[in-house]
Amino acid sequence: MSQPTGPKKQTQLRIAGMTCATCAGTLERALSATHGVSKATVNLAAEKASVEYDPAVVGEKDLVKAVEEAGYGVALSEAVFDIAGMTCATCARTVEEVLNSLDGVASASVNLATERATVRYNPETVATARLKKAITDAGYRAMTADDSSRDTEKETRERQNRRLRILLVFSFLLAIPTFILSFVVLFSMSTNNWILLAMATPVQVVAGWQFYVGAYRAIRNRRANMDVLIALGTSAAYLYSLLVTVAPGVFDGEVYFDTAALIMSIVLLGRYFEARAKGRTSEAIKKLMGLRPRTATVIVDGQEVELPIEDVEVGQTVAVRPGEKIPVDGMVIDGASAVDESMLTGESMPVDKKAGDQVSGATMNKDGYLRFRATKVGKDTVLSQIITLVEQAQGSKAPIQRLADSVAAVFVPAVMGIAILAFIGWYFIGEESFIFALTAFISVLVIACPCAVGLATPTAIMVGTGKGAQSGILIKSAEALEKACRVKTMVFDKTGTLTRGKPEVTDVVPLNGSSREEVLGLAAVAEKGSEHPVGQAIVSAAVRAGVEMTDPQSFQALGGRGILARVNGREVLLGNRTLMNENAVEDSSHEGKIQELEAIGKTVMIMSVDRRVAGLIAVADTPREDASEAINQLHGMGIETVMLTGDNRRTAEAIARQVGLAKVVAEVLPEGKVKAILEMQQDGRLVAMVGDGINDAPALAQADVGLALGSGTDIAMESGDIVLVRDDLRDVVAAVKLSRYTIGKVKQNLFWAFFYNSIGIPIAAGILYPFFEFLLNPIIAAAAMGFSSVSVVANSLLMNRYRRQP
Repeated sequence: MSQPTGPKKQTQLRIAGMTCATCAGTLERALSATHGVSKATVNLAAEKASVEYDPAVVGEKDLVKAVEEAGYGVALSEAVFDIAGMTCATCARTVEEVLNSLDGVASASVNLATERATVRYNPETVATARLKKAITDAGYRAMTADDSSRDTEKETRERQNRRLRILLVFSFLLAIPTFILSFVVLFSMSTNNWILLAMATPVQVVAGWQFYVGAYRAIRNRRANMDVLIALGTSAAYLYSLLVTVAPGVFDGEVYFDTAALIMSIVLLGRYFEARAKGRTSEAIKKLMGLRPRTATVIVDGQEVELPIEDVEVGQTVAVRPGEKIPVDGMVIDGASAVDESMLTGESMPVDKKAGDQVSGATMNKDGYLRFRATKVGKDTVLSQIITLVEQAQGSKAPIQRLADSVAAVFVPAVMGIAILAFIGWYFIGEESFIFALTAFISVLVIACPCAVGLATPTAIMVGTGKGAQSGILIKSAEALEKACRVKTMVFDKTGTLTRGKPEVTDVVPLNGSSREEVLGLAAVAEKGSEHPVGQAIVSAAVRAGVEMTDPQSFQALGGRGILARVNGREVLLGNRTLMNENAVEDSSHEGKIQELEAIGKTVMIMSVDRRVAGLIAVADTPREDASEAINQLHGMGIETVMLTGDNRRTAEAIARQVGLAKVVAEVLPEGKVKAILEMQQDGRLVAMVGDGINDAPALAQADVGLALGSGTDIAMESGDIVLVRDDLRDVVAAVKLSRYTIGKVKQNLFWAFFYNSIGIPIAAGILYPFFEFLLNPIIAAAAMGFSSVSVVANSLLMNRYRRQP
């Protein structure tokens, strides 16, 4: 794998032609070996490849070429544009070159006569709006032709299913009569065999063509996949029967055309059911995509004009009537209404919106007329970001899948070896007939199912992450999902996580001759530039008290300790004991009052003026209503809970008592939080942390699983392996429960996949014959193989019935 030198880019490719885990592994190695690619993962269930690469070294066209050279295809979208302003062949060539230069465009052709451009592109990388803009920037005018932008992924899947259905009907129409004629001899044996050959050959050639092509691709890539097993097994039965038919004097025995034809038909049936089931694993993300409205009403020169949603630009004014979906993200500039955001956040209650409030695309305007300014369009909208996060999670691999991948890599060669040994053992050592040994050989080949092993993990991950997204739980990777189920310690930040995060001033205590107004006034001026909740609470209290405030001459935030400001030429320190000690401010006469306030859960700020204590300001931040319920549920799940805060110990312990927390780590600076989590991890416990994703970024990154709480519709945050859209601590519990349920399904799938192959292959090889004289019929073996992969996918689909527990 090459090491890129420039900034990395990431893209996803929709893959066509993969049939089993070996195919996914082959493609993964082919992409990883491409110069400039730093990482490539292939998801068999989603039929997508996620590639991280250096754009200075390799482009998307090279990635598409690498996929095609490995023997697979890339499903691309197609868009057609009517172009105005072209006058000659040079114009057409200019537009063509501009389009072909864009990342994500596989090919673009421009027809001057029809004034149309046809573009094949990767919708994961480039949108139609970007294509149109490129044409416009080149000096021409582009309009989307009717039906030019289609859901190519859906069309491709439907086309594949339709093709499989036709092949299925064709093969069974010939295979069933072949089976019947094998037992009912209507003519001479020779004539009967020729009729069977005539009926079985189309099944072998037409219906089986895809297996032979797949086997050829695999062998060309020096790999062996399921297609190799099917092609070998059916070819063995067919070729032996062919020799008996065309050379009866040399080869004497029964023909097995019915076996070859029925195996091919039953395998096709299994593949058809599997394809339909796999299509349903991505239902959740399809529902999210279906939320996108197709058009928007934009105000142009005072008139309402309906435009395709991809034509809406940032800064335009958009109008939304009652009952309509909000098309893009924006800020309300006129009107008021209640907006249903349940499709994005899972919150059932509508949210009131007025001028100055943010609205998100795909949410439903309930009962008022709104006009808003578009702030995010296309891939920048909240919905698009959610879809991107879910797709990235579905394209990633969980650590548990490494076992499946390592087994899949050697599975087919091992099965071929077992089949050969079964033939040799029965024919040469067991001295059974050639037909007996051939039957065991074929049964072993067709009963083995690497697909079940390969689909066990990704299908469950796809459904699980999709269900999470529908509930406002955005899981960024399969690894985070797996780790969350093993969490033993859940660490909470205090302010804004366990508490409301909106403290209010409850006490102002003047000391050493200062007045209440003076203490509050100086503190408010000093905190005027602060963004800390405590500072904002002090400023709000001063405003309500009518205290006149000027601007501080200087301001400095001292992380985890307080602030230092200069007000009217006087040095003002406002913070905790640590800050006072660092600046040699000593006055123990107020310690009793501080302890009294802290004992009832209040945070006390000490203020000194020119290194002399001037007063105390106490603020209270009450616990959230959902905190106790969430903590109790986590305890019931066997998870230890810890509060980690920079606040003083007395205040922290008071809050901890109210919400039911037993362990408190207090008075910790931001860098100390990372150290505290590291110490917990050294005890061998898997640690998760819940925070706001901004102030707690280092600690969230250090934790095994970081949960960013209450991001609302601002979900584009770097910190946090799991993003909880709603500001509800019970979602922490829901995320852990969902991960446990999903990984439980993965383990079920893997168990049945390995159990099936561990039991089925020895039975097919004839292990029961010495005891019960039972040898598995290859037709039954083929049916069992098809059932195994379908059952794994169906088990994952049962997750769609999962309902979040209250």
